[in-house]
Amino acid sequence: MVFNRIKHKFARIREEGEVGLILFLTAGFPDLETTEKMIPALIDAGADGIEIGVPFSDPLADGATIQASSFHALEQGVSIKDCLGLVSRLRSKVPETPLILFGYYNPIFVYGLGKFGVDAQLAGVDGLIVPDLPIEEAGPLNNECRSTGIDLIQLLTPTSTEERISMVCDSATGFIYCVSVAGVTGAREALPSDVSNMLKRIRKHTDLPLGVGFGVSTKEHLKYVSQHAEAAIVGSALIKAIGDSVGDEAVSKAVNFVKTIRGTV
Repeated sequence: MVFNRIKHKFARIREEGEVGLILFLTAGFPDLETTEKMIPALIDAGADGIEIGVPFSDPLADGATIQASSFHALEQGVSIKDCLGLVSRLRSKVPETPLILFGYYNPIFVYGLGKFGVDAQLAGVDGLIVPDLPIEEAGPLNNECRSTGIDLIQLLTPTSTEERISMVCDSATGFIYCVSVAGVTGAREALPSDVSNMLKRIRKHTDLPLGVGFGVSTKEHLKYVSQHAEAAIVGSALIKAIGDSVGDEAVSKAVNFVKTIRGTV
């Protein structure tokens, strides 16, 4: 049986009674070498999983912070092939931590669904999030992911209907990505007050773990999420914390951010 890192990690999270922390980083921000150094350091600092953003020219689900990091990576020529290579190099360094690619459908389609599935499996990719691929059109990619043991992680939003929640939960694997706002990514001062209601609606349809993202950015947010879901997903706030830093300084700032949000400093 293939070892499923996502399933195993969430089983540990539930057993320990702590909220999981999944961090998003754009591959190639500030550069690929730093990204590769940063990920093991973030895991040592308290991250339970890493979403690696595949740079794309039209990241419609992302706010200004992640868009800027994506454009920065594209200027360096970072491609989907580079992202797979990054995962492959990291796999032996972080053997038990889920590494999830977050990317838009066009680069995957151009790469070739079958080739992508095989290459992602060989690299050690555990999960895939494709925010612009609706469940109605996800069949071909879902088939490739299932055949290679990769979890195609589905998103639900506050505006999702009961019918859509049921449809998504029926086909989902790994965990459900629960979008906290009807909008794009970005650090926010407060999470919407109706997040808990959304999570209750989703929970009725699935036993899969729930991860809350889009706007999660503080220690207080993590505490709130811990009362309703298994994991918090943080991206924009981490990228903001790194800022214009490069190399070891960028790694240090990222680690300090994780320790702060975890409450370990």
